[in-house]
Amino acid sequence: MDGREGGARTGGAYRWGFRRHPVGWVLVVALVLIAGWLAGRTLTPTPVMGVVMQRRDLVSTLVLAGRVRPPFRVQAGAATVGTVRRGLVREGDRVHRGQLLIALDDREARAAVAQAEAALATATAETRATVEQAGNEARQAARDLDRAETVFKAGALTRQSLEQARQRAEDARSRLDAARARTGPGANAAVAQAQAGLDAARARLDLTRVVAPADGVVLSRDVEPGDAVQPGRTLLDLALDGPTELVVFPSEDNLGQLHVGAPATASADAYPDSTFGARVTLIAPAVDPTQGTVEVRLAVDGPPGYLRPDMTVSVNIEAGRSAGAWVLPEQAVRGLGTDSSWVAVARHGRLARQPVTVGRRADRYVEILSGVQPDELVVPPDGSPDLGSRVRVRSPGS
Repeated sequence: MDGREGGARTGGAYRWGFRRHPVGWVLVVALVLIAGWLAGRTLTPTPVMGVVMQRRDLVSTLVLAGRVRPPFRVQAGAATVGTVRRGLVREGDRVHRGQLLIALDDREARAAVAQAEAALATATAETRATVEQAGNEARQAARDLDRAETVFKAGALTRQSLEQARQRAEDARSRLDAARARTGPGANAAVAQAQAGLDAARARLDLTRVVAPADGVVLSRDVEPGDAVQPGRTLLDLALDGPTELVVFPSEDNLGQLHVGAPATASADAYPDSTFGARVTLIAPAVDPTQGTVEVRLAVDGPPGYLRPDMTVSVNIEAGRSAGAWVLPEQAVRGLGTDSSWVAVARHGRLARQPVTVGRRADRYVEILSGVQPDELVVPPDGSPDLGSRVRVRSPGS
């Protein structure tokens, strides 16, 4: 058997084997298709959607919970021992400066005032009687002197008698002047003592009356008629009128973002759909070591009528502002909150990692300080292929 016959037989057997085993052909075709698909995937760029930076005013805020702070809070009480006779106000009542709020039993104090007034009247009357008597004596001495001078001119009176009449008139005028001087304020010891006694009695009477120190609102009343009270016991809690303030207690970590004069927007939890403006007026000079917080007060220039003392409020304080900043949506920036923020961009037709420097974050936007050009398309992570993949980036409007 020559070589041609052997080759024919071999080739025939080969062809016959593939015809007898079609699985081999299927494997070959599958391998060819996979290779083509891989080549197409490698060579054909993937279309992806990109975003570009935009100019935007970025305002960062601190969101805090706080309360309405009464401008002036007074705990009113009695300054003497006594029994409550009348309680004239209740919780929620508006009061005015000098208004009687609580009256204690004042019968003894009133009697003391009446006694002191009588003593003053007696001392004053005695003083006036003394002045009146001195005046009568002075006028009589003056008349005696006139007669003595007339008789002396007629030669019927000696000069010595005339001088004596003059001396009596002079003495009477001195006594009158002295009596009048003693009627001045505090000059007469008896009257001054009686006046002091009356002032003390009236002061003790005033201690039986609890009055409003200024206009305000009664927050609570802890006394009823018939109750015995002592000095130091709080009978009424008052919120006096004044500028409305809010108070919040941010963590000391936020101190660097706060400054006096910062604008804020607030809303009461009871009225969440209504907001009003405020501004920071005080940042406490010390930190509460037990809580790690600092007290911050805010003034409300036009407070709504529904605000009440100690009402819970939500306050958004402006912590910083970047005007006309270049920004990207938060979802387009990867690694936020770490030291290595980055974005995905197309470089030479392939998706590449580009480190960026970020600034302020607010309203779901991030300020981009460096790393991306204003017209450069950034690929967000949603639906994005792996880094290094060939891509064709399109803008939202294309």
